[in-house]
This record gives sequence, structure tokens and C-alpha cells, in this order.
Amino acid sequence: MHAMIERAGGQAVRIPAGKLLIDGRWYDAADGKTIAVHDPATEEKIADIAAASAADVDRAVEAAHRTFESPAWQRMRPLDRGRLLERLALLVERDAEELARLETLDNGKPYGVSRNVDMKFAVDALRYYAGWSSKMAGEYIALSPFVDDGGTYRAYTERKPVGVVAGITPWNFPMGQAVQKIAPALAFGCTIVVKPSEEASLTTLRLGELILEAGIPDGAVNIVTGYGHDAGQALVDHPLVRKITFTGSTATGQKILESSARTMKRVTLELGGKSPTIILADADLDKAIPGAANAIFPNSGQVCTAGSRLFIDASIYEDVTRGVVEIARDLRLGSGFDPASQLGPLISARQLERVAALVDSGVEEGAEPLCGAGREDRKGYFFKPTVLGRGRADMRITREEVFGPVVLAMPFDNIREIRALANDTVYGLGASIWTRDLNNAHLLASQIDTGTVWINTHNVLDTAMPFGGTKLSGLGREFGSEAIHAYTEPRAVCMRLEFGDAG
Repeated sequence: MHAMIERAGGQAVRIPAGKLLIDGRWYDAADGKTIAVHDPATEEKIADIAAASAADVDRAVEAAHRTFESPAWQRMRPLDRGRLLERLALLVERDAEELARLETLDNGKPYGVSRNVDMKFAVDALRYYAGWSSKMAGEYIALSPFVDDGGTYRAYTERKPVGVVAGITPWNFPMGQAVQKIAPALAFGCTIVVKPSEEASLTTLRLGELILEAGIPDGAVNIVTGYGHDAGQALVDHPLVRKITFTGSTATGQKILESSARTMKRVTLELGGKSPTIILADADLDKAIPGAANAIFPNSGQVCTAGSRLFIDASIYEDVTRGVVEIARDLRLGSGFDPASQLGPLISARQLERVAALVDSGVEEGAEPLCGAGREDRKGYFFKPTVLGRGRADMRITREEVFGPVVLAMPFDNIREIRALANDTVYGLGASIWTRDLNNAHLLASQIDTGTVWINTHNVLDTAMPFGGTKLSGLGREFGSEAIHAYTEPRAVCMRLEFGDAG
């Protein structure tokens, strides 16, 4: 049963039933508990989703384990797993407009972003990993035994799927993050239980309907909605879960890592960031200024790699901050269904309060509010695009991840300061350097302790390029060939060979 909601422009949005997908069927939570879902642009309640308990999670993990151990799954050809992912890609492509409307309703981002970024990424990721499904390979090894016993020793390795995966996803890119966990898990022969954020679960549930339509075997993908402290913790603690892949806050990632140690689960963590955008004196400002704005404001700043620390050569500091402020002031906030809207709301009242508190702390500690620095006076969780100037390294807003449309600008006098400035953070997810001098670009890129460095661009992600962080920004990598290592383990087979009597 699906509900329908109408939004601006007469756009009808179909709401999936808020149930749990377990072993190919939809269920209410065992105890009947639910979570209210609100449209962040209007604060209106739009749906209820099941609040899974530990008992529900146990059923989902058991289903994933049964499917993983089943002869049918173990014997499925890699090419056929790839075909299932391609079939799912075709269905997402077919329903992309419907999915984008649902994403905008649930998350708040502009429809154009949902349709042209999130859905395209989901389709591309499904196809990318569909191709990888048949590309796993081991290696042949010639051994050097300590003792010559007359035999010949040879060995080979093979990549084996880890087993049941727990995929825990955030609310900023719900559909893309769900696919980002599901696609590689299936491609490399695992099964998975997905726990989307309780703040934005609707597109993941609709994806579950498409997974069934695609003919993916029952139990290969299970979806449990619920709170992190209940459903999420039960997934992390479950003894049959062999691998956890989590995207979200550093604090939650640390708790997951601590809990997973008890059963030695494999863990991939993509966590918070405080990415520097660095503009050198020789940069092309016609590109660097909008580049700095685009590094922070899209998705209302709710991006883990958002360029929230803006380091500018002192000789061009006033020009750059003036240009970024002009862009920020021109950005139009509003419902994601309004074609004129460029930025949507933050995800929740709690996130709005956090962003406002961090901005207030920055101003109290001496940062100069150049624009924004406050909530939008309207219904919904809107925060004005904000530029703060004259930041310092000791400010709270410099140290903590804001996850909102807020950038802190800081001047520097010498290029040799940049390494210390950029690395003066517990995070290490992304950074961008804006310059026309390739010598400076490459030398600086090698000095910044971060998972990705962009040069004359920012936030360009591709499933072919490994992605992840250093320090408190996480462990492991997603995307590219690194994904093979994230979802499989090597097994070595060693043989002693010698000719028989007939030889």
C-alpha cells in the first residue's frame, strides 16, 4: 500500500510502505514500533517507518546468512550476479524521476540535484560494479621451501567474499549510499543487511521494491529501518555479520569500531571531514571563487568532503571573500520542488540547532560574519549560506565538522604555511588546491594528509577512483579496485607436487 503526497507544481510523490524487507518479504517491526518521517522543507509529517528491534535485525541477518550459504548463491556465476545488478540499474533508470521526487521529499535537496546527481550516481554505480563481478582474480606464487624434500611447491590465492555485510548509511545521499553498499557486496558474492538513517529511509525502501522486481534472490538484500542505538547496534554486534561498511559521523564510527573488535569484524568507515580549500595567489579567480562556493554550499553543506575551511593567500583575501559572499547572498533557499530553489533545508531540527550553535560560537570567538550566519525566517529547517571571515585555528568552528552551508575563511602569507594549516585537524578526507602552477599543485598535494586532493576542482567523485579518509575521517577505501579488498578476503592454497611412481 502506497500513500501519495502532492508538492509544488502538482508533483505527486508516492510514499512506499514503511516496512522491513527480510528474506524477500515485507514486515512490520516485531513489536509494532514506528518512527515518524517529516518533510524537512515543511516540517510536515509525511510517513511512518518501522523501528526495527534486535529481534528484527536477527531475522534479517539470519536470512542473509542462509542465502549466502545456500548452494544456489554459492554456485551463481559472477556474470549472473552482474546481470542482476544491471537489471536493477535498468529499473532505477526507468523510475529515476519517481525516485528523485521521493528523495527530495525525504531529504529536502532540490529535485534537479536528486534527479541529475543522486539517481545518475546510483545507476552508474550499479553498472560499474556489475562489470566488476567477473573481474576478481587471485595470483600464482612460486614458493621457496626451507628444506628440499624432493617435492615442488606451488601456491595460488583466490578472493573469497567475506559473507554477510552490514551496510549502515547516512541521510545526506540516501539512495546513492544504499547503492554504494549494496552493489559491491552483491558483485563480489556477499549478502547484505542495510540499515538506512532513520532521518531519510524512503528511497532505500523503494529501492528494496525494485530489488525484488529485479529478481535478486530472497535474503541477498535485506533492509531494516530504525534507530542507530537499536537496529544499528544490533547489526554491529551480531555474530553472523562478518563485515561492516558505515558512512556517517566520526563519533558513531568510533563506537562501531570499538564494538566490532569483540568479534573481529572487517570494517570500512567513511567518516567526517573538515576539508581545506586552498587558493594560491596565482589562481584563476574566475574559477577559484565559484569553485570555493561550490565546495561548501551544494546539498546545503551536508557533504562529508565540503570545503569548510577556506585558506586564501593574503594578497587576494579580500577579492576572494567578496566573491564568495556575493555568490552566497544570491543563492535561493526553498522547497526542493520549486525550480527556482538552489539550496534546500537541513535534514532536521536537531541539525539546524547544531549548525546555528557552531556559527554562534565562531562569532563569539571573533570570526567576522560576512553574510548569512542565521536561520531563514520561514517554516522548515533552513539555514542561510554563511561566510565567516578572519578565522583562527583555535576556534571551535575551525575544529568541528559543521555539516551545513558554512565556510570559514582564513588568510595566509606564505605558501610554506599551507602544510601546517591544512593538516591542523583531526580529519583527513579531502582537500582542494587552486593554482595555475603545477609545481605548487603537485608539491602541495603530496604534503596534505588526506584521502583525496583535488586540483582546480572540488568534490569530484567517481566510482572508478578510490575514496576514503585518513586520521579520524575513517578506515579503508570504497570505489575502484579497492572495493575488492573491502568485500573479499584472500585465501592461499599451497600444494606439494611430485611425480607418481609411473613418472
